[in-house]
Amino acid sequence: MSVAPIEESQDVVLLERCAAACGALREQVSRAVVGQEEVVDALLITLLARGHALLVGVPGLAKTLLVASVARALDLSFGRVQFTPDLLPADITGTDVLNEVEVGAVVRRELSFMPGPIFHNLVLADEINRTPPKTQAALLQAMQERRVTVGGSTHRLPDPFQVFATQNPIEQEGTYPLPEAQLDRFLLEIHVGYPTAAEEEDIARRTTSGVEPEIQPVVTREEVLKMGALVPRVPITDEAVSLAVRAARASRPEASTAPPEVQQYVRFGAGPRGSQALVLAAKARAASRGEAVADVEDVSALLLSALRHRLVLSYRAEADGVKDADVVAAVRRKLGV
Repeated sequence: MSVAPIEESQDVVLLERCAAACGALREQVSRAVVGQEEVVDALLITLLARGHALLVGVPGLAKTLLVASVARALDLSFGRVQFTPDLLPADITGTDVLNEVEVGAVVRRELSFMPGPIFHNLVLADEINRTPPKTQAALLQAMQERRVTVGGSTHRLPDPFQVFATQNPIEQEGTYPLPEAQLDRFLLEIHVGYPTAAEEEDIARRTTSGVEPEIQPVVTREEVLKMGALVPRVPITDEAVSLAVRAARASRPEASTAPPEVQQYVRFGAGPRGSQALVLAAKARAASRGEAVADVEDVSALLLSALRHRLVLSYRAEADGVKDADVVAAVRRKLGV
């Protein structure tokens, strides 16, 4: 069943601007980052959907540089938090400080809130798995509600607010697994792979030339807000919504539609937030390409990145060497996509 595409003249113009802006952002990012086109596209989808992204990859694959380059190409405030084992929640959210205020001849002491680095439009949480769960939890309210509570007072975060986090998948001392509730708040989990031989040669030349790439802001904050508001209005076909829901449900071991791999290796599958993420990300993917309707192809392209981090695998999966990507591949086969 097809749906009517966007027809309002303002939305049509905005959709065209959305595709043009994504093209301009790709061009700017390519000045600093070689290759990784699929990763850049996934970041742009997350940006348009006003979600959060988790970038996973071994050290040295330009994850931090990629996020910083996207931030530089946007007219948004940018904050960076280097997660370490000794980081405290107040180092992220901010804290109340005691100040002395002179009122005439009287000196009074008052508490005032000092914002932390999370009070920016785009926040890079670098190596997020290097800090204990207590500190990781400082992001939970911020990522879900776009606000933080400190000392009994709630403070709104700037609009837009998005977290792009990086994670090193290699087992190392001083790392902590992200809680399931934390992972579920990321719209997409984006895996960053090794470059090709030709790309690696280009990287070696560029990074040793002593020339810093110049990245210019090409999208304003107002445009980011308008494009983010447009994405939910992008129509999506009934077939695409059905695929998103069926995929999320097939990832649950108790579901009748679950493939054998899910029943054997998954303890908990994706919840409703998984199907919501698929639908919203599919709309953002269509908008990034200037397409007026999101369809099954958009949902299919995002199945892995939207579902993999929402699966809780069993110990049997670890023993048998089964990964989250293998389970999502089984769901794909079961659904025939």
